[in-house]
Amino acid sequence: MKIGFVPIDNRPVCYTLPEMIAAIDESIEFFIPPREFLGSLTGYADTVKLFEWLEKLPRLDAIVISLDTLAYGGLISSRRSSDTFEEVREKILHLKSILKEKHAKIYAFSSIMRISNNNINEEEKEYWNKWGKKIFDYSYMTHKLGTESCITNIIPSEILDDYMQTRKRNFEINKIYLEWQKEGLFDTLVFSKDDCAEYGFNVQEARALEALGGFVKTGADEIPLTLFARAVRGNVRIAPVYTASEHKNLISNYEDISIEKSVQGQIELAGCEVSDEDSADLLLIVNNFEDAQGEIVMKRTTKAFSSGFAEPQRPYMIADVRFANGADNAFVSKLFDNGINAGNFYGYSAWNTSANSLGSLICAAKIKWLAKKYNAEAFKNLEAVRFLDDWAYQANVRQMLEYPDINELSIKMEPFEKQVSQLLNITVSPEYKFPWDRLFEVEIELN
Repeated sequence: MKIGFVPIDNRPVCYTLPEMIAAIDESIEFFIPPREFLGSLTGYADTVKLFEWLEKLPRLDAIVISLDTLAYGGLISSRRSSDTFEEVREKILHLKSILKEKHAKIYAFSSIMRISNNNINEEEKEYWNKWGKKIFDYSYMTHKLGTESCITNIIPSEILDDYMQTRKRNFEINKIYLEWQKEGLFDTLVFSKDDCAEYGFNVQEARALEALGGFVKTGADEIPLTLFARAVRGNVRIAPVYTASEHKNLISNYEDISIEKSVQGQIELAGCEVSDEDSADLLLIVNNFEDAQGEIVMKRTTKAFSSGFAEPQRPYMIADVRFANGADNAFVSKLFDNGINAGNFYGYSAWNTSANSLGSLICAAKIKWLAKKYNAEAFKNLEAVRFLDDWAYQANVRQMLEYPDINELSIKMEPFEKQVSQLLNITVSPEYKFPWDRLFEVEIELN
């Protein structure tokens, strides 16, 4: 199978993770653009080169594409770009003509512009550092009250006008994609929403797109991987099993639906079937939270896993979502104590949000289950990176660092490397990078 893949940006979870998952099945020919063509934290994607790359691709079975990358230069750029509606429309019309010529199944997603409830402008326009929280409040109250909030009198008019024009541009572009869907261009089109609140312009836009026939999904970064899984045809029956089943109705941080609905939605979008345990091909062990989802890096505590963990005697995978942005150390400790049966183990994930973890995990598990030419070493490498990133770094070492320091990181990761090597029965000798020069993400390359 030949699959083209245009990521959101050049982060490891967006770029190297899809490559590692594709490598599990050597029968998949995976085409991804050069990393330097893609956007970064502060840089925009080179859309001219990306269009050229797309045009030169051979005949493919499927193309998974982040529309934000081609329209604005990336997910972050979709919030920052100053391009006019007309300029963006011209670019996407060029994209449409290329995609039609490829005669491949197109799996696409576009974001609904988020509204962060803070004054951090790292991924937003410059003015967010002063006015972000006020813009969030304006959006929230305007939607809730059904009339323009008085907060508008506080925010400088030029800033509010710029913000609203950017939102309107992105929303109108999304409506164009809906028209293309009705024309039959896309096999699947997903509109993503992240950092969700109960009220806000993003919530209103999501409902408007749904009313027009659009499919809206909570999440963001994992959606290209979920669509990758969907592109690989073949039914896989998955049965969710919760460590705290009586609490599966609780809502995760940064999401607006219950963990149960998030699990179900990720399984179905990946082209798999939600099943009961008796008829399932794979069990999805969900280490869910019992009060509110914790987050170690944000010092949000929650009740850690306190039961015993008996490894299933059949194929299974683990979504460790008790905490956002990192693993539940208590659960991982039980897992390491018991060990894993390599034949039954189909993956572990505790990456960022619950949706992020679930989507990436299910994608890897499906690729492994359906693999026509399975590469066991590639799967072990993937799992080594996941444990080193999601558990060792995010849940432990990240809290020990004051700033991105590779030398200090390498020293503090050594004891965790030994444990991961023992668990997976491989020798890991990683190199580490901070690709965006911040602590939020680390890149792990296995030698």
